[in-house]
Amino acid sequence: MEIPAINLKAIVLVHWLLTVWGCMAWLPPSYAWGNFTMLGVGVWAIAHRDSIDAVVMFLLGMVVSVLTDIIHFGIFYPTAEALVDRRDTFRFSVGMAILSLLLKPVSCFFVYQMYRERGGEYNVNFGFPTVTRNRDAYQSIDQQDQSPSAAANPFNQGESKPARSY
Repeated sequence: MEIPAINLKAIVLVHWLLTVWGCMAWLPPSYAWGNFTMLGVGVWAIAHRDSIDAVVMFLLGMVVSVLTDIIHFGIFYPTAEALVDRRDTFRFSVGMAILSLLLKPVSCFFVYQMYRERGGEYNVNFGFPTVTRNRDAYQSIDQQDQSPSAAANPFNQGESKPARSY
């Protein structure tokens, strides 16, 4: 079964719309700043079609925004519910914010597929040196690929002395 291709523009547009609707009644400015910054990085990923860095930053922003959205909902929902006088607007705003949160893991999956399409690796490298057991690139010093005379006289000075054996 092949994964359907979802356009990055559609992901950014849907999350932008849901974020705007989610900010209408009850969420603090930190929710808007975090989500709109993440969507700004998504616009960067749209503008630079070949950039792997832009897609990785957008993906990491989506993952972090899932965690911050959960924290925002947990802290601000109980206090906002008691203070709101327009119930319908509040309920609509809460519903759109929760829908945005529920769609983010699905969007992360599609953004990760775009990351792989753009040439990203499967593993994550944080810049730490790693030790590998792949020794295909090494040449053994026990094997002699050169003839003994060429090895003894690398500068080819025309001397005809026999090579020393150690």
